[in-house]
Amino acid sequence: MENTTMQRRTASSRTNLFAAVSLLIILGLYLFSSKASGTWLADPKLQLFKTLFISIMLEAMPFILVGVIVSALLHVFVSDAMIRRFIPSNPVLGILTATVLGILFPICECGMVPAIRNLIRKGMPTHVAAAFILVGPIINPIVFWSTFTAFRSHPEMAYMRMGLAFVIAFLVGLIVYRFVRFDPLREAKNAPISHAHEHAHAHHQHHDQHDADHEHSQAHRSGKIAEVMGHAVSEFFDMGKFLLIGAILVGLLQTFVSNADLMALGHGPGSSNALMMVLGFMLSLCSTSDAFVAQSFLNTFDKGALLAFMVFGPMLNLKSLLMMLAVFKARFVLIIGACVTVLVYVGSLLVLN
Repeated sequence: MENTTMQRRTASSRTNLFAAVSLLIILGLYLFSSKASGTWLADPKLQLFKTLFISIMLEAMPFILVGVIVSALLHVFVSDAMIRRFIPSNPVLGILTATVLGILFPICECGMVPAIRNLIRKGMPTHVAAAFILVGPIINPIVFWSTFTAFRSHPEMAYMRMGLAFVIAFLVGLIVYRFVRFDPLREAKNAPISHAHEHAHAHHQHHDQHDADHEHSQAHRSGKIAEVMGHAVSEFFDMGKFLLIGAILVGLLQTFVSNADLMALGHGPGSSNALMMVLGFMLSLCSTSDAFVAQSFLNTFDKGALLAFMVFGPMLNLKSLLMMLAVFKARFVLIIGACVTVLVYVGSLLVLN
């Protein structure tokens, strides 16, 4: 057990070091490239990489913030018993509940991972969490509205996107329920909670046993707010380093891998669907804006390929994959990834036939 803990700490330290070094290199590029005209620092591809990197970070950061704040609120104010009471024990009803959660909590895939981690720790069944993490970034009012707006002349695309996402998340939830019999989290569900949380819990018990006056009540509320803020900051830095690494990789791929070369590979129905899934994975676009990118390919690929792009990308992309691997065991991520890949590919081929 101690060896496992030490290995996790070592891996976390290496990730922190890599993220810090990467950030310093990028800051150096921003500081010196504007003063180094005529050198390799002023290369157009390097300028494109910088633009892509900062745009990805700016696009994803608000959703990361929403996700960690939701996670912190769940951690402090939602008890394990509340989660178990809210989620039906029947697997089918539980997965259907996950689809409703996406409508109630419209969180992008960037903010979904920290929120899901806390929900699992508090007792959300793994199959329900698996469905929620897939369907949440797609079946929500904001994504529906953006897709409907992007495809004004083809409104059926918005409905097909929601429908295919629902079917895939439902099937993946059932597969996880049937075959996953292990704790998916890298850290145990019953891992020791923070000292601040223990102190707040003891403080709460103390006041349950004694009549608290107004001053003590205010102090208790202040303690809860401080705990929310502390947990949110911790989650933000924990998830932010993987967002940083993902943004670097996505920026490099988009800079040095030509979309024109990739599109030359996708001329058949099957190959075009696979190609658009690869693009969805590589581009790592936010689910609230990817429909506008998909619409730009309307005259290049068929609707099935565009559907594959808009469903696969939010469910599994390079940026979110790194964040999932930081929270979940690799075996669990592999199961989810394999199921999503096969189901999206087959579903996008069948949906328009």
